[in-house]
Amino acid sequence: MVEIVLPVFNEEKVLEATVRRLDSFLRESFPVAARITIADNASTDRTPFIAAHLASTIAGVSYLRLERKGRGRALREAWSVTTAPVACYMDIDLSTDLNALLPLVAPLLSGHSDVAIGTRLAPSSNVTRGPKREFISRSYNRILKTALRARFSDAQCGFKAIRTESVQPLLGEVKDDGWFFDTELLMLAQRRDLRIHEVPVDWIDDPDSRVDIVSTAWIDLKGVARLLASSRIARFAMVGVLSTIAYAVIYLLLRTGLDAGAANAVSLAVTAVGNTAANRHWTFGLKGRERLARQYMGGVAVYLLTLGLTSGALAVLGEISPSHSRTVEVTVLVLASIAATVTRYFALKSFVFAIGLPRAHRPNQGA
Repeated sequence: MVEIVLPVFNEEKVLEATVRRLDSFLRESFPVAARITIADNASTDRTPFIAAHLASTIAGVSYLRLERKGRGRALREAWSVTTAPVACYMDIDLSTDLNALLPLVAPLLSGHSDVAIGTRLAPSSNVTRGPKREFISRSYNRILKTALRARFSDAQCGFKAIRTESVQPLLGEVKDDGWFFDTELLMLAQRRDLRIHEVPVDWIDDPDSRVDIVSTAWIDLKGVARLLASSRIARFAMVGVLSTIAYAVIYLLLRTGLDAGAANAVSLAVTAVGNTAANRHWTFGLKGRERLARQYMGGVAVYLLTLGLTSGALAVLGEISPSHSRTVEVTVLVLASIAATVTRYFALKSFVFAIGLPRAHRPNQGA
């Protein structure tokens, strides 16, 4: 069984024709049992009356009414309650050729994939749309690949499907209720190591679309910034900044009574404990005492690596400038510590915390 969700808002002009066309296609050309759900997110025109009429007169059509706007909210609500093993959605204008529906859902029905998306950016896709939309779409997806390391090509094509048992647990984690819902769900799926299948589509732009693409693009970019700020690398960087500040302050306090080598070793040791604890809990999301001792032993190895780099920097500084100032000394140590940060991240990700991470969070994941 496949459930097809049509999210709508004030679509009185096209709703009936679209539902009847889709229903006819499903009965005559689609070899899998399917039903249609009209997900109305707070329409104020005749959409509710038309949708209710269609649901009462066409077998396999149902109507879901929400009193708050948001395409993402409508999809979350419909997909959260469906009992179909595969659920999908398509835009009400049916811009995507319906012949792509079976290739979209087939890998989900077979269990091969968890998410399937139509892509207008594949070489074999046949797309008719204006240069402005084409430029914005390609630019947006390039930003996703660069900033978020997205491994899918077209986040916003209104033609997607999910294997409900795999994706339903993620729906509550998606914060966006509007157009960015798609991108956020796909990034969550990618970070959970779910399999995302792409289907090239034939797609014709709807000239009567009421979507403000500039406003939508700006909202999407803010969503990208939010996801970037919440990524593992961003959390690691924040822990690193706080650890470096603490390290510099402790070093300066200890330096009044200890030589540079001892002050460096003690400062690193103190901050390494806090750094390991913060990264374990916040960056990598590990809780409880399972493998705690082993992970802290790994943290000791990372500490020794950083100690070696900073001690080497101190030795070089002593050779180059034996009478250097305390400011120069701290600056060199901080720079050496920052240089060790990249190595520290990969050590924590690939060695220290890898065993404690759930499979979906292990190193083959993006940040």
